[in-house]
Amino acid sequence: MSSIADRTHDWSGEAAAARRRRRYAADRRLRIYGMSAIGIAILLLGILVTTLVFTGYRGFIQTTISLPVTFDAELVDARSPTEGNYREILSRSIEQLFPGLEGPALRRAGQILTNNAQFLLRSAVYDDPTLVGRTVDVAIPASDPYDQLNKGIIDRDLPENRRRLNDEQISLFEQLEEDGRVETRFNWGLFFNADSRFPELAGLAGAIVGSFFALLVCFLISVPMGVGAAVYLEEFAPKNRWTELVEVNINNLAAVPSIVFGLLGLAVFLGWFGMPRSAPLVGGLVLSLMTLPTIIIVTRASLKAVPPSIREAALGVGASRHEVIMHHVLPLALPGILTGTIIGLAQALGETAPLLLIGMNAFITSPPGGLLSSSTALPTQIFIWADSPERGFVALTSAGILVLLGFLIVMNGIAIFLRQRLEKSW
Repeated sequence: MSSIADRTHDWSGEAAAARRRRRYAADRRLRIYGMSAIGIAILLLGILVTTLVFTGYRGFIQTTISLPVTFDAELVDARSPTEGNYREILSRSIEQLFPGLEGPALRRAGQILTNNAQFLLRSAVYDDPTLVGRTVDVAIPASDPYDQLNKGIIDRDLPENRRRLNDEQISLFEQLEEDGRVETRFNWGLFFNADSRFPELAGLAGAIVGSFFALLVCFLISVPMGVGAAVYLEEFAPKNRWTELVEVNINNLAAVPSIVFGLLGLAVFLGWFGMPRSAPLVGGLVLSLMTLPTIIIVTRASLKAVPPSIREAALGVGASRHEVIMHHVLPLALPGILTGTIIGLAQALGETAPLLLIGMNAFITSPPGGLLSSSTALPTQIFIWADSPERGFVALTSAGILVLLGFLIVMNGIAIFLRQRLEKSW
């Protein structure tokens, strides 16, 4: 028996050394697998971000034409600027810019500017009536083909039959470049304009406001209900088969695809209750249904993380159950609750499928005026642009994705800051 034990516990033998080498090799392989997975994930993320930046940076810049405009008092009245003949003012300005052009050639020269140029002139006079009777240079966005030409997307060296613009159109644009009237600026319209059929005028203002209203409704509904349900289930509910059934269903709802909540909102809020289609109120209700299970689960986990000694000490000095929860447990669990809430709202901000089903992909040319106005959201606006045939919307789609990622990074950064600032160590 002693000889068998000696052979079994012989740590200096060749067999034991071979086992150690196999274990060490397995440890090295595991580290290599983990480092390889992290490296592949970082590589794919880098490819994604690089592709978005390379494609989307053009959406953050805009080509403008400095147009000399004479606001003739015979064509526009400073007392009623909305009734002026801005089409004639624009035509005279283009004739002044290209002297000698007539007929179709002059019309093709006018196509360098966006189709809404006359309305931009009207807005300029409406904002500053003192322009009437003066000649000033007004920066007008170039139309999409010339914007693509200036950004290098349209190659001027290609044969004419393979370009969107012919030689005559390019020569007109080059004439403006030689005169110093072509300028590339930051595209503030991306943030302050609503959607448009013309890429050079389209922006995210309506989608940003619509997402804000939808997230506001989602926050006001899901956070009180989610925290209240979690407190009851964790602190007051008896442990029986009914509460176990509720807990199982909450965990299952957290894993349900978001499109199912969209179908539920379509059937209940639009079908049964007759709420307005495309309204941020309906979008917020659908997003709150989707976010509610996540907030309940996170809140329960935060409540469980509070040591039982806190509850026992509060009860020992005569506090009621309500006072224990409100004055001691909830404040200590607040960092985890806030973190889970912000992450849940960030997840809701990026959801597209449920909002598409309730119609928040409508063509909206102005930001919504309230919770019941027709609206769109950031992910659905990106979906609309991705489905548009104009070349300019390709860059705007990537730019919109970058803006959405920026909002998500900010929200996750706030969650990390609050967790580190408010977290308690026991």
